[in-house]
Amino acid sequence: MSSAWLLPEHIADVLPSQARRIEELRRDLLDMARGYGFELVIPPLLEHLESLLSGTGRELNLKTFKLVDQLSGRTLGLRADTTPQVARIDAHLLNRNGVTRLAYCGPVLHTRPERLHATREPLQFGAEIYGHAGLEAELEVIELALDGLRAAGIEAPVLDLGDARVVRGLLDGASLPAERLNDLTAALAHKDGEALAAVTADLPAATRQGFATLMRLYGGADVLAAARSQLPAHRLITAALDDLAWLASHVRRAHPQVRVGFDLADMSGYAYYSGVRFALYGAGASDSLVRGGRYDEVGAVFGRNRPAAGFSLDLKALVELAAPQGPRAAIRAPWGEDAALREAVRGLRAQGETVVCVLPGHEHEAQEFDCDRELALVDGRWALRAL
Repeated sequence: MSSAWLLPEHIADVLPSQARRIEELRRDLLDMARGYGFELVIPPLLEHLESLLSGTGRELNLKTFKLVDQLSGRTLGLRADTTPQVARIDAHLLNRNGVTRLAYCGPVLHTRPERLHATREPLQFGAEIYGHAGLEAELEVIELALDGLRAAGIEAPVLDLGDARVVRGLLDGASLPAERLNDLTAALAHKDGEALAAVTADLPAATRQGFATLMRLYGGADVLAAARSQLPAHRLITAALDDLAWLASHVRRAHPQVRVGFDLADMSGYAYYSGVRFALYGAGASDSLVRGGRYDEVGAVFGRNRPAAGFSLDLKALVELAAPQGPRAAIRAPWGEDAALREAVRGLRAQGETVVCVLPGHEHEAQEFDCDRELALVDGRWALRAL
């Protein structure tokens, strides 16, 4: 007989300490986004599959749980990413002409974990700007993401920059089927020279050389100079390098604690991005905490192909790396029917205090809250005193 309490692989309950920290950080991030002018939206967890997969390529399709709607007979999907839903909201429900800033926070589901020990149920927070094609949009979402990491206690993150237009510039004039393009971007991302040589074998010699060079273009500030001298002087490549230099200079000036680097070969999510892409890492971490960039094509299937830039992160993963928090300070109070006691408890809670009423027989139990004060009867009045 199977154990009824076992959960599926890479699915887990969130217990009190972590749940408290996740919720506190969620509120901080949403308040921060509102301070930037982002409006909150809450898309549904379930949608028609073609809407969820709009403009995102094969990668998201493989991540998406699918089921048949018993009402309509159509195939539905449990969202694996919220951005296509937000693009639909921008295109059809809001349908504004100017700039729209939207933020969201909710669970997504993945058919497979993205990496070892990762959950298949991330709690995704994201922010997106629609309607502005300039680099100001990318800079704003990067700065919001940096503020979010700072709120989590990650003080010296690493910003990794790239641009999908570099690959598009190298492929200009060449035709690659979608499957081979996926193999190409995977080889670049994994720095796999043999795989890259195999997938580019029938491309022109100059293109093959360009990709072989691209795979070595990662590191610090000298990467952009090397790219300008070693890659073809194509308009898309030149524009990408100019934009990356502009963003890097602004981030360095405003956030000197952030280490800025470049990986021009990292095309993770290539089918998704149309320009600048970025990732943020904690110091010494190999897995990114934040991913984002420009994805102007995301709304095309909804009939509004307008500029879009944004980012997303998993709050569960972020909390694992966040600065540890001790138990929350609280007030211990006895349980009783005394009207003055109950009034005192209500008054303290109305002031934002956590008041834990100790139920009879449970006076010595440990709990999530650190009771540093108690409500006690002193000279006939209920008063606070330190513990």
